[in-house]
Amino acid sequence: MENQQKGKLGLIPLIALVIGSIIGGGAFSFPADMAKGASAGAIVIAWVITGIGMLTLGFVFQNLSQRKSDLDCGIYSYAKEGFGEYIGFNCAWGHWVSSMLGDVSYLVMLFCTIGYFFPIFGTGNNLPAIIGESILIWSVNALILKGVKTAAWVNVLTTIGKLIPIFVFIIISIIMFKVDIFTMDFWGNMNTNLGSVVKQVKSTMLVTLWAFIGIESAVVFSERAKVRKDVSKATVIGLLGVLVIYILVSLLALGTMSQAQLAGLKSPSMAYALEFMVGKWGAIVVNLGLIISLLGVFLGWTLICAELSYAAGKGKVFPKFFTKENENGAPKNALLVTNLVTQAFLIVAFFSKSSYQILYSISSTVVLVPYFFSALYGLKLTITKETYDIEDSNIRIRDMIISGLSVIYAIWLIDAAGLNYMLLLTILLSGGILVFYKARKEGNEIAFTKVEKIIVSVLLILAIIAVYMIAAGKILL
Repeated sequence: MENQQKGKLGLIPLIALVIGSIIGGGAFSFPADMAKGASAGAIVIAWVITGIGMLTLGFVFQNLSQRKSDLDCGIYSYAKEGFGEYIGFNCAWGHWVSSMLGDVSYLVMLFCTIGYFFPIFGTGNNLPAIIGESILIWSVNALILKGVKTAAWVNVLTTIGKLIPIFVFIIISIIMFKVDIFTMDFWGNMNTNLGSVVKQVKSTMLVTLWAFIGIESAVVFSERAKVRKDVSKATVIGLLGVLVIYILVSLLALGTMSQAQLAGLKSPSMAYALEFMVGKWGAIVVNLGLIISLLGVFLGWTLICAELSYAAGKGKVFPKFFTKENENGAPKNALLVTNLVTQAFLIVAFFSKSSYQILYSISSTVVLVPYFFSALYGLKLTITKETYDIEDSNIRIRDMIISGLSVIYAIWLIDAAGLNYMLLLTILLSGGILVFYKARKEGNEIAFTKVEKIIVSVLLILAIIAVYMIAAGKILL
């Protein structure tokens, strides 16, 4: 029993993984990223929608981790159990690709921030930055090979480090907050570029979704948890804490500078907002905190990326190559492939000159796939009454409402993402077809059912259309 517990994660590192994985660069860029397309009133509405949506999604993950405790291969296993092998694979593949794209956006933003102190790194996407980012990728690779638990506790320390400047910003913003600035043009009627309130709210959706990616972190590591119940506790505690922090950061900033001023700030906008309030030392503090934050979140997401593909391999959705561990219990092959693909994405981002905002928007769109099907599976359980006893009728109705709201929220996000990003999604999902084929052949199973062949055909046709639109300049990366 003692040997089985060795290397397992307790409640504190699980909570830190959730908070550390959620709070990355997003919080430090909220003031400008939110204000670019929305007024204060629209941002308030956006947070109400996001808060309800993310809380329901968090409760879905909590509920599924308890009712389906045997499904411990990550959130893709919910889609696989509820909707078949190929849907499950696409959720695993989408989650993995989304996480690697997220890692690239963190790297670009990290070296953009370091560029504040060392201008040679520019906006984080020039040659010196790419070299530095590549060194960091393989340094983290070496750290994780020493063991998942070791890396998880490093993540705890970086999580603490990143929260300090955020709390400094919140406290100073409270002191400097002015109601008349916050309420000035509350609905954005004076700025014709913002459009309707609905359009403004939609403009924030990928920003807020990106900011919350990671709420499933504890679920991803469920197999490595010392106590299974800690998975659901960590998910809810981490989510609630982050939600409060995010709301304070974005709304308090609107009471210190106008919407137009915030929208014009360079990245990371929290640093320049604090510099406006208290002088240059404010920007220095925030930028240092952001560097710590991004180092931690890059570590956390590299852990998650490796664990996602490792778990998918164990679940026979990815090829068995991904299941190989080293003597420290680290998923070495999954980690190697993850970092090779991350490196490739980094090079593509360099040549396409993609900013971190474009990268996180694509990443957010991809992660909608596993989020949507997880919510749908939670709803399916309440409809079929699976795992519910007769005396659980009230609980089942409660869970049905929660999972139903979560499904509606996911559909709202898909609509907010827009057609261009959804077409890009088909290209990324098409890239996994051969991987799924290999995994199925390894298990001596039929690669695609009749229905799955139709899905694959539609996916490929849409991917070809998307490639054509990119080549024609109708979709800009």
